Amino acid sequence: MTNKSAFELFNMKNPIHFLALGFGSGLSPKAPGTMGTLAAIPLFLLCSMLPSNYYLLVTLLICAVGVWICDVASKDAGVHDHGAIVWDEIAGFFITMVAIPVSVETVIFGFAFFRLFDIVKPWPISWIDRKAKGGFGIMIDDVVAGLFAGAIMQMIYL
Repeated sequence: MTNKSAFELFNMKNPIHFLALGFGSGLSPKAPGTMGTLAAIPLFLLCSMLPSNYYLLVTLLICAVGVWICDVASKDAGVHDHGAIVWDEIAGFFITMVAIPVSVETVIFGFAFFRLFDIVKPWPISWIDRKAKGGFGIMIDDVVAGLFAGAIMQMIYL
């Protein structure tokens, strides 16, 4: 780990860094992952108006492009999975909310369940987090956390 701050490691004028840092939300000095998940909510609300097949396509695109975005930003910073990189939280939240009816309640619960799984990292999320590397490694634990949170949301709301 480096002693440099996220402001020194990332260039917000670089579109890849801007996206990797969740439109700047990852620069929060406290709980950048939570801030990144919060930044996902307006984007989710916008995309939730799409037909479900398009929402799934956007979610897959966020995940696929996220591997590359996170890999590039991580390499540019010289730090694997720097806390400021929160694109993976955006992807995880989108996965959590697949096919869930949109309401204030569902967004709050989806946010809470996703953050719980992302922070606690129960097995196999913790194992994946330790083993996977690069942009894929940055993304995959949050994708799985999103799948876990999404499964709970499905049981509650569908």
